Amino acid sequence: MLDVAFPSGYRRALVTGATSGIGRAIVLALRDAGLEVTAVGRSRDALAELAVEPGVTAIEADVRDHAGLSAAIAGKQIDVLVNSAGILSTRAAFHEIDEREIDSMLDINLKAPLQLARLVLPGMVARGQGHLFFIGSSAGRAPHPGAAVYGASKAGVSLFCDALRCDLLGTGVRVTEIAPGRVQTQLYRTAMGMEAAGAELYAGYESIQPKDIAQLLMAALRMPAAVDVSRLEVFPTAQAVGGARMVKTLAE
Repeated sequence: MLDVAFPSGYRRALVTGATSGIGRAIVLALRDAGLEVTAVGRSRDALAELAVEPGVTAIEADVRDHAGLSAAIAGKQIDVLVNSAGILSTRAAFHEIDEREIDSMLDINLKAPLQLARLVLPGMVARGQGHLFFIGSSAGRAPHPGAAVYGASKAGVSLFCDALRCDLLGTGVRVTEIAPGRVQTQLYRTAMGMEAAGAELYAGYESIQPKDIAQLLMAALRMPAAVDVSRLEVFPTAQAVGGARMVKTLAE
């Protein structure tokens, strides 16, 4: 049964990047609130774990495969879309990265969320309600060293959200960007390796946890239908706004 705090008519959600970190936490939070959740990801083992959760349907798909993902969700009424899939393939200086990494980060972080939003929006507009969430980053709001392409992709998402809200005025469809600072996820570990990320980014720091982002999303979703939370910027208490500086607060 749906949580009575949701606007009436919200029944089904679609979450990308659902197999770990922020995406997985959001899948479970939405499910616990009574929504039927379609979880999209690439890790077969992690999807198998999600598939046994009541109220969760797992789809193995690459968000870059627009045609395949379109076919996979054809006929599904999506009331809440969460674009959580993202990649930071390197933290090197721009002139040192492989040119293929440019395409990879732009395709996954920017192009895929736009294409997926385009898939579900006609139905939302026709029904006069829906909520689109985009997981951005502080790197899209301020410069970070070693993240030129990643930051550009997230900045694109941020401006897109603002422009999309203009296009959707009067339709009843809401758009929310969540732009966090340092969150303890697999994102940096993909770019740096497990041990390096732990030593440099997490040891001695209090980071935001994926479940914290899920709670923020749920708070925005539970607002009355007439209220649209356009952007949520959130940082660890020990990280400066913009992400430029962090101080250690825990004993190593």
